[in-house]
Amino acid sequence: MTNLDRKGTFKVEYLQEIEKKVQERWDRAKIFEMEVPDDGKRHEKFMCTFPYPYMNGRLHLGHTFSLSKCEFASRYYRLKGRKVLFPFGFHCTGMPIKACADKLKREMELYGCPPVFPEEKEVEIKEQADIVPKDKSKGKKSKAVAKAGAAKYQWQIMQSIGVPEDEIKEFANESYWLEYFPPLAVADLKRMGIHVDWRRKFITTDANPFYDSFVRWQFHHLKERKKIMYGKRYTIFSPLDKQPCMDHDRSTGEGAGPQEYTLIKMEVLEPLPNVFKSFKGKKVNFVAATLRPETMYGQTNCWVHPDIKYIAFETVNDGIFICTKRAARNMSYQGFTEKDGEFNVLEHFVGQNLLGIALKSPATCYQKIYSLPMLTIKEDKGTGIVTSVISDSPDDYAAFVDLQKKPAFREKYGITDDMVLPYKPVPILEIPEFGNLSAVHVYDKLKIQSQNDKDKLVQAKEMVYLKGFYDGVLLVGEFKGSKVQDVKKNIQIKLIEQKDACIYYEPEKTIISRSGDECVVALCNQWYLDYGNAEWKAQAEKALAQMNTYHDEVRKNFQATLKWLHEYACSRTYGLGTKLPWDQQWVIESLSDSTIYNAYYTISHFLQGNTFRGNAENELKIKPEDMTNEIWDYVFFKDAQLPKSTKISKESLDRMKKSFQFWYPVDLRVSGKDLIQNHLTFYIYNHCAIWQNEEDKWPKGIRANGHLMLNSAKMSKSEGNFLTLTESIDKFSADGMRLTLADAGDSVEDANFVESTADAAILRLYTFIEWVKEIIVTKSSLRTGDYNFHDKVFVSEMNTKINQTDDNYKKMLFKEALKTGFFELQAARDKYRELCSENGMHVELVMQYIATQAKLMSPICPHVAEHVWELLGNKESILHEQWPVAGEIDEVSIKASNYLMEAAHSFRIYLKNHCAVKKPKKGEVAKQEPKPNKAIIWVAKAYPKWQHIILTTMEELKGPSGLPDNKTISAKLSSLPDLQKYMKRAMPFVQAVRERGAEGRSGGSGGSGALAAALPFDEAGVLRDNAPYLLQTLDLESIEVKYTDSGEAPEKTREECAPGQPHVSFVAEGRVPLALNNPAPRSGLFSLSLGLADGDTVDKLKARIAKELKTVKDLNSLKLWRYNDPVMGPRKIPVIGDYKTKCSQLDNDSVFKVDVASNKVELVHNGSNIDIGVQLIYTYE
Repeated sequence: MTNLDRKGTFKVEYLQEIEKKVQERWDRAKIFEMEVPDDGKRHEKFMCTFPYPYMNGRLHLGHTFSLSKCEFASRYYRLKGRKVLFPFGFHCTGMPIKACADKLKREMELYGCPPVFPEEKEVEIKEQADIVPKDKSKGKKSKAVAKAGAAKYQWQIMQSIGVPEDEIKEFANESYWLEYFPPLAVADLKRMGIHVDWRRKFITTDANPFYDSFVRWQFHHLKERKKIMYGKRYTIFSPLDKQPCMDHDRSTGEGAGPQEYTLIKMEVLEPLPNVFKSFKGKKVNFVAATLRPETMYGQTNCWVHPDIKYIAFETVNDGIFICTKRAARNMSYQGFTEKDGEFNVLEHFVGQNLLGIALKSPATCYQKIYSLPMLTIKEDKGTGIVTSVISDSPDDYAAFVDLQKKPAFREKYGITDDMVLPYKPVPILEIPEFGNLSAVHVYDKLKIQSQNDKDKLVQAKEMVYLKGFYDGVLLVGEFKGSKVQDVKKNIQIKLIEQKDACIYYEPEKTIISRSGDECVVALCNQWYLDYGNAEWKAQAEKALAQMNTYHDEVRKNFQATLKWLHEYACSRTYGLGTKLPWDQQWVIESLSDSTIYNAYYTISHFLQGNTFRGNAENELKIKPEDMTNEIWDYVFFKDAQLPKSTKISKESLDRMKKSFQFWYPVDLRVSGKDLIQNHLTFYIYNHCAIWQNEEDKWPKGIRANGHLMLNSAKMSKSEGNFLTLTESIDKFSADGMRLTLADAGDSVEDANFVESTADAAILRLYTFIEWVKEIIVTKSSLRTGDYNFHDKVFVSEMNTKINQTDDNYKKMLFKEALKTGFFELQAARDKYRELCSENGMHVELVMQYIATQAKLMSPICPHVAEHVWELLGNKESILHEQWPVAGEIDEVSIKASNYLMEAAHSFRIYLKNHCAVKKPKKGEVAKQEPKPNKAIIWVAKAYPKWQHIILTTMEELKGPSGLPDNKTISAKLSSLPDLQKYMKRAMPFVQAVRERGAEGRSGGSGGSGALAAALPFDEAGVLRDNAPYLLQTLDLESIEVKYTDSGEAPEKTREECAPGQPHVSFVAEGRVPLALNNPAPRSGLFSLSLGLADGDTVDKLKARIAKELKTVKDLNSLKLWRYNDPVMGPRKIPVIGDYKTKCSQLDNDSVFKVDVASNKVELVHNGSNIDIGVQLIYTYE
């Protein structure tokens, strides 16, 4: 929904205008610029960081969601009295910017400037949905549309992100990206109101010589400490770019790495068939990639797709391989061919021509197997040749049975009976629950009919595959009796040593580089970080153990990553960045120059000169060449000695050293959970490596979050479900967006930004501001004096919300903090306002509430909070304030108040049902009950006997961990004779008690008091004291509170009424209509008619007049008068002021005696009854 689709944009523009003014005030005060204190006192600090975003476009809502966690935490800890540093930089290292610039150059060369493109084609990327550990290249595939980098021209992408048409050509120069996007990011973040010290901003790469020097210093130490090695490693590689393709260099396939397979060689038996006649005298192998080499003992055949295209190519050591061209391309980069990346295609084949060929397969008991047709093999996974183990693969067994049962199917592909019928499943694994032929077992159990029963086959595979790997025991071979998972590697090694197999890698899934190239796995000579080093890994594990990860799942993900992470290529030959100090043909890749840069933030304001590139004179007049390794050592290592030769003064060096020592380590690092397996783990490793002797510099906390969905769907530009940061602020205002980001979710699962919530946030924030303005204008009319019951409850509720919100912020549960510190606090105010509708709210508490609300919401909605703080007359920013201190909490009063609200709610439901038109019996006319004017509220001093028995029994059954399950309770209750009559109602009552215990409801019968026999307050007293509120909310004239043990209560009421659960009955009592006239001219007070009941008092009548006349606020100023002559007095023509001589004023404690039948009203005064007629006068002065 756009702004134009809304009813109006006034409210959002109103908030945006406030935000603009507040931000200008912050800028003038330089309020986010943080210095190290020099007052000699000990100060607590809080440093938090967010992974600097990549500068190839505008920041979007997904970035904003993650960094909002830092933002909320920063403002919270500032209120808690800490010195807070939230710095921000911008990442330009790596291939994407360079690749995009080069693509623009190529497009302009090919299509002109501005370019005229040929018709676009959609690119499809296929991915396999598989079970882990993965097996064969068959099964269902899912499709994913390639990202914009592969599916669109770069020129069009630049248009889509808002770059002006006449400026796009400038982006063919990669340095222009570094000039264009960082200032836009800063502007967008400032509009958000982010609590960042912008003096510390910088960009990466050698375009910033200070940061370049810092990264070179880091890598100098990594190499010196033997953390960096050189050699061949299996690496995701882009043949087009001629270099490894890391996560950040990919258009699709992020997170995917090389997948190791065992390449099984199945030799074609002599004599070679005609299709291979040109290969006479050479060894020809069908090659199949498998993840389960241990199952080769049971191979009965191999599968070939009749319609897939295959090739033959020659290898260096293993003769001729038959496989797909895609697999040959991968192998050519892994040493299978003479020259890297080159393979000579000897022949092309269609799969049908490769069927029925006799093969020799290693390990199987069959001397000869054949290639047979399978129609579900996919060309984009494995080699296109698939091993078949019908004993343990449901897919294989189903396809094989089809061939055995269907002669026509065999005949179609030229498969003779001897190639299929003699072969039987070979027992090779014993699997618990499934025996030694697991595929046969589940095929029969699920009643699978053919290989077309896809859903059942997926289920069958899920049933046996993982269980076979983890619990299967080998029945054959050298490792007979061993568990599969224990000897799998041994079997692979043996097959390789026997020349029956070799190692083969390919990407786990399709990976497309940002240059549009499909990546392979290559053996590359490269510099790599040796994350598999046992000593280094142990340090990282120690750091993780000491760290706050906020969620157990995050810790487990880190632990899993530390187990599998080994070598990681840290250099490339293409892209932007810092050159390796000792080998300058290599550029340090983007995940490797971004691991300890948080340390640079602590001193960057001394060096950058308030510029992105550090190309202006800085405060300390330091030049990049002055920052030698020895200088960096002195600044960052506690015990490093002052360099003997330097142009930098000791004072300047000590300022930088002091800044680092004060701010480090990082207290909180916030990031998306997808970076756990790379960036965040590298972050831990590198801190351990650089500060190996200073554990107090290791990271203290990492908070990972899920991705952000928009309106319950994945954010997608191509589908139009996408918002940039600046678009979000335009649409919802900064605080409206921020509130919705806080509300989006706190867990590591995906969060959800809902636009309707953002629209509601705009209204709620606007309404709050307007209410505050109204309160300030009418402040003098608010109540003063001693606190009443509702005042005391409101104070306790505010204190409760202060404590709960403090705890939620501390745990980084911002959705919960928003709930307790904004929504529930406002609900407490609304309740207080409602309960004080008669006498008004107390001025001190209203002002206390506004100040408290401003502080509690300020981390999330700082602009509104700052504006409200200023409305209260404060001169200093709310950022200089402290978190509110919670006072004493009266839990009993809160419970009594909650009881009152719950009781009123239940009474309103009773009233609605009472007044509803009852469905008539057959032949009768529907009739409506007269509107009631009186309520009798029944209160029980004790539970009915049957409920008391249940509560006592539940208390007896309660153990250290709480109540047992309902089944146990039900069994116990049914054995009690006194409950036989009530068993239908017993378990609903048990469940209600459970719910009260979980929710802490019903005035103290919740939580630990759920089984208590009495309430901690006077139930009847609460109802009587709050009768005015109940009269108002129920629109009644009188209320009477009675106990159920008085003898008047109906039997049903006595049985169902319990402590904390009052019952109510409504009565339409007879009334005499009483006319009330106001004699004052032009007073705006008019005549009215009210019903008068026997026993009503003057005070009660005055309260009802005030209820009807909203302008009457002070009951002491309201006076009632009776005519001295009740018959003739009202008939005389009135004269201004003559009522004082014709009438007598009524005392507040006088009582009316009413006879409805005779329509007569008398006043009981001083023991006598006075006839007052049916007309009175009222005045209000």
